[in-house]
Parts: sequence; C-alpha cells; structure tokens
Amino acid sequence: MRRVLILLASLALIAVVVIGLTSAGGGDGATDPPDSLADAREELAGAPAPLAALHAQANELLPGGTEAFDQQLAALKGRPIVVNKWASWCLPCKEEFPVFESIGTKRGKEVAFIGVNGGDKDPAARKYLDKTWLPFPSFTDPDEVISRELKAPKNYPMTVFIDRTGKTTYIHSGPYRSDQALIDDIDKYLGAAGSS
Repeated sequence: MRRVLILLASLALIAVVVIGLTSAGGGDGATDPPDSLADAREELAGAPAPLAALHAQANELLPGGTEAFDQQLAALKGRPIVVNKWASWCLPCKEEFPVFESIGTKRGKEVAFIGVNGGDKDPAARKYLDKTWLPFPSFTDPDEVISRELKAPKNYPMTVFIDRTGKTTYIHSGPYRSDQALIDDIDKYLGAAGSS
C-alpha cells in the first residue's frame, strides 16, 4: 500500500511539473510584455529618429484630430505603421493590450505603432492608461473621425497596417490573442521581418 501511495504522489508531482512547464509561456499563445513602461523605454532606446520621437510620447493621449494624426503619419512615411484602435470600455481591447505592450516594444525600432482611442472620453482613457501602459502614443478620436479616415470598421479593437508607401495593406478586426499572431501579420502585410 505504501508503494502505491509513493507511486501516486510521484505521478502527481510529475503531472504538476509538466503542466507548469507547458503553461509557462513559449507557446503560440505566449505574451511576454516588459514589466513596465520604463523597461520598454530602455529596450526602445537607440531607435531611429522618427520612431524615437514617437516613443518619447509613449502612453500619452494626443489631441489634434485628423490633422495631428495625418502629420504623424507623414513624419513616419517610409516606415511600416501599425495603428491600433481601442477604447477603455472595450473588454477585447483590454485583453489584447499585453500583446501590443510586448510587440510594440520588441518591434518598435523597425515598425511605428500608433494608438487611436476611439469613441471614448479622455478621462476614462487616461484612467485606463494609468493602470496599464502602451509603448506608443494614442490619438484621441471621440467622434471616430480618424477611424473613418482610415476606412476602418466601427468595431473594437481594430488594427490597420500601413506600408512604407502609406498604403493600407490590411485591416484586422478583433483582438490579437498572442504575440505570434501580431508578428505574423506584421511580417505578412508590412514585410517588416526582423527579430521578434
């Protein structure tokens, strides 16, 4: 009887170890964002000038509507751009934030990331960003004027891929649930292969 108990305890321990190792990241669903905005900024140090200017405004809500947004896109011409539309009230948006924290940092030296906070009130968006963070700025778009300019659907979240020539190459509706899914779309629609 004692041997059976020892065998069962050993099997239980092995099962716990195996489950722990397989769920500790590294799979297709793994998301591994930096621990903080300060860590992300450190990792993004040394980015080319137009991207460094973008990173200097990380986690900020930028006013100015379409004019300011268009100026930002013009400043980034020649670089691949990922625009992510989110809102503080959108649960799927919140679920994908860790993916954008992670990939916005890992790929931020080669790809420009910009947020668009649509259909939201600035205080609610600011309160949400104070709880979490993004390694890039977000333009406020309470009336979804920027979203219409991008010809983006009204649903949330939504991600627009703009190539080096300024052409929209893909619009993804819904949340990204893993780092790899976003990396795959960046590589496929922007040809921005690099270290991930």
